[in-house]
Amino acid sequence: MGWTAEADGGSRGNPGPASYGAALLRDGVLVADRGETIGRATNNVAEYRGLIAALELAREHAPGEPLEMRMDSKLVIEQMAGRWKIKHPDMKPLAMRAQEIVRDLGPVTWTWVPRAQNARADALANAALDAEKAGRPGLVSSFVSTGPVQLADEPPEPPSLFTEPRADAPVQAQGKNPLLGWRGSMHGDPTTVILLRHGVTAHTQRKLFSGSGGEDPPLVDEGVQQARRAADWIADHGGADAIVASPLLRTRQTAAAVAERLRLPVGIEEGFAEAGFGEWDGSSFAEIMKRWPAELDAWLSSTAVPPPGGESFDAVARRVEAARDRLLQTHGGRTVVVVSHVTPIKLMVRLALGADMNVIHRMELSPASITTIAWWPDGTPSLRNFSVAP
Repeated sequence: MGWTAEADGGSRGNPGPASYGAALLRDGVLVADRGETIGRATNNVAEYRGLIAALELAREHAPGEPLEMRMDSKLVIEQMAGRWKIKHPDMKPLAMRAQEIVRDLGPVTWTWVPRAQNARADALANAALDAEKAGRPGLVSSFVSTGPVQLADEPPEPPSLFTEPRADAPVQAQGKNPLLGWRGSMHGDPTTVILLRHGVTAHTQRKLFSGSGGEDPPLVDEGVQQARRAADWIADHGGADAIVASPLLRTRQTAAAVAERLRLPVGIEEGFAEAGFGEWDGSSFAEIMKRWPAELDAWLSSTAVPPPGGESFDAVARRVEAARDRLLQTHGGRTVVVVSHVTPIKLMVRLALGADMNVIHRMELSPASITTIAWWPDGTPSLRNFSVAP
């Protein structure tokens, strides 16, 4: 498949508040994207701005490489391919700017696609306009955190994750109601969290520790296929309203497959990143037993003990719980896909079950498996399924 780029733009009023969306993919896996507002403009100007942004992403990540440029604007595609003349004075400087960027790329194929096949770029453009309308910066990306950095002693504010909280979203509280399944519409809608572990990487195949702060390996071909099967499973079981991913590459790539299938943007949540394994990252269990026997014994004996230079499970549990709280406040009553890793998913299940920390050592999660938890408005969780392999 090689390198492909997608772009779209539009205005609410023509002319009116305008924005664009642009995405760059390699072999169908999302590499970079952005959506941005551009002030007041026409649809055609916004479409050209989207084209320019997509070509800039290609120049940044794949200079000199062949590129297929896809848009649902017949006008822009035909003009850039040289088959139609550019007559409008507003279009000419934008087309010239795009042509200058094309010189830094390999051969470019200009492809028109139906609007339904360009939903990713369209979603980014709309997300940028929605963010600006809500008083936030009109700049969005699947690969940039949308929330402010919080100091440890500050109460976290919910990040935008490309969507606004529902006006009628119930406040999520930690309840103690033991009646997990006896609920109806009178209790409000639950927030359904679909926890998806990423597909396999080279580290997964070799059973190596792979956490935050390490090598950050990408999905292998098998992992990409697993992500697509998981996306199909989610779509076939009712879909979702939002997608959130850990900032690591393998989760972003897995989330991209779901986003493509569901036609939704992806928000980044740092709290769902894998544990940091410090000096153990990239090593097998056998290698760690040989090089760090005492440290390994201490780590296995207590969730409060971190690996050398790493992060304890207790520390991960605190940030996962904070991320869970932000998720429930931001997406109350919705269904959200959270693409994460073994440790955060186990800790989410542990929260749902109200279990001791050591329960995480008694769970096994398959790559690209799905675990679903519903949190009701009174704070009571219900584990719907665990480690389902699509």
